[in-house]
Amino acid sequence: MAHPQYDDHPFAALVPCQQDSPGRVHGSRRSSPVARASRAAAGIMAIVAAAACTPTSSANNSPAGHIMVKAGEKTCEVSATALNSGRHTFTIENTADRVSEVYIYGAGDQVISEAENVKPAATRDLIVDLPAGKYQVACKPGMVGSGIRTALTVSGPSIAAGPADARLQASVASYRSYVETEAQALVDTTAAFTAAVRAGNIDQAKSLYPAARTHYERIEPIAEAFGDLDPLIDMRADDANATTPFVGFHKLEQDLWESKNISGSGPTADALDANVKKLQSQIPTLEITPITMGNGAKELLDEVAKSKVTGEEERYSHIDLVDFEANVDGSRAAYTSLRPVLAQRDPALVSTLDTRFDTLLGLLSTHFSHTGDAGDIPGSPFVSYTALNPAQIKALSDEVINISEPLGQISGELTAK
Repeated sequence: MAHPQYDDHPFAALVPCQQDSPGRVHGSRRSSPVARASRAAAGIMAIVAAAACTPTSSANNSPAGHIMVKAGEKTCEVSATALNSGRHTFTIENTADRVSEVYIYGAGDQVISEAENVKPAATRDLIVDLPAGKYQVACKPGMVGSGIRTALTVSGPSIAAGPADARLQASVASYRSYVETEAQALVDTTAAFTAAVRAGNIDQAKSLYPAARTHYERIEPIAEAFGDLDPLIDMRADDANATTPFVGFHKLEQDLWESKNISGSGPTADALDANVKKLQSQIPTLEITPITMGNGAKELLDEVAKSKVTGEEERYSHIDLVDFEANVDGSRAAYTSLRPVLAQRDPALVSTLDTRFDTLLGLLSTHFSHTGDAGDIPGSPFVSYTALNPAQIKALSDEVINISEPLGQISGELTAK
């Protein structure tokens, strides 16, 4: 879920510019600023320190084959709003004074593609395959709300593709199998968790919560492709209002750890069960492509940087390192499925990613806990996020930064001639 952006954070003004890489195809969420910013400061500082200043492009000087998007504070300028069907590269420039994101929506606000966490003065390329239809480009300064929207019309028949690359077909099939396996595990572990909630067994429910969260976070890009389902499953308290009640995993997390009262949590548990089953049932209808896989691998690490390494996501249970590892697992699964193709096209990139995944997961493993350890949480293999010191948070942030840039090269490599 796209998460709180650090407009109000004391270090927000220290992010002058950053060159970002292609984002992921899926995702749509909002959240308010992190309440526990002081504990996240070291992690955020590490991300800030890594920002590299680069010149940005003007929407009036679009490179050939690129659609320029200038994401302003009150405007969303798109250099071309009538396109032929096919593959397009949207070059996004954030001209606002705060972090922004850009979505491409299809009919019914289906998320077709998105670029999150675009820093002020930064640019990012987003590669998208668009069949004929009506779309909207939405710029979201502060990464909140429904966005400032510009209509986009795509017309004409798609250019016939050549013979499908058998290796890419195998990559997609491998990743789809992974997603379907994780979806079944999500249904099963959520059912066990919600059964404990309905039974009123707080201790058992707490111990079962991390497993269910693991399987959801591994396939988060897939879940976010289904519009309203993702918020119903994974919304934050900050998203709730008079017409949108707080529901899903984090409502039950709040009931268990903060309220310590689940006597009235049965309906929330029932709805969560129904929604994860609906998610599983819809996955076979979702088109998965090498581009969405590459974009998804990158976006999962963006999720880690924004909400897992800052302690925002699991603010009541503090099992953020569980979600952190699950996001990394999901990213690595998408990358591993594409690895045979990437190994032929860019062996150096593969070598870099292999090393950095191993290093990041190795660093995470230093925070494993054992029963009785300080910060131990039943059901979680990791210590509580609150047990980490600033230096440990910074080290995790540094490794996320180290892998994020090469991950962003995957989609470009897959589309290179």
